[in-house]
Amino acid sequence: MADIERTGTAVWKGDLRSGDGTMSTGSAVLRDTPFTFATRFRQAPGTNPEELIAAAHAGCYSMSLSNVLSQEGYQVEGIEVTATVHLTPKEEGGFAITKSALKVRGRVPDIQAETFQQLAEQAEAACPVSNLLRPGLQIELEAMLA
Repeated sequence: MADIERTGTAVWKGDLRSGDGTMSTGSAVLRDTPFTFATRFRQAPGTNPEELIAAAHAGCYSMSLSNVLSQEGYQVEGIEVTATVHLTPKEEGGFAITKSALKVRGRVPDIQAETFQQLAEQAEAACPVSNLLRPGLQIELEAMLA
């Protein structure tokens, strides 16, 4: 099977603090979505790279967990995942993305909490986005049944 390719583009104008930019995706789900210094380092309307990484991690992990549960014969009623990506100041200046914390709530009939936790960990290990982020990044997982 050939590689599946997805694209994202960003256009930035100006310096870091007073400039602005837009991000778009090949699917056009995001089209000229604004991002600025304020959307990244403060709370302002628009998006930022860390928010998009968090959304990608949450989406990928939810699909991975659904797959693992289904392969084990469980019926998945719903999985809600929140990923929180941490952008941390570095001592020598600048910033680093240091952690992605996954909080998972699953609605899965007839499963024990311990089994759900084990399968949640298995799904995290299989998640392509987790595996991309894992080197150099702490990934936390908190899984619970709804």
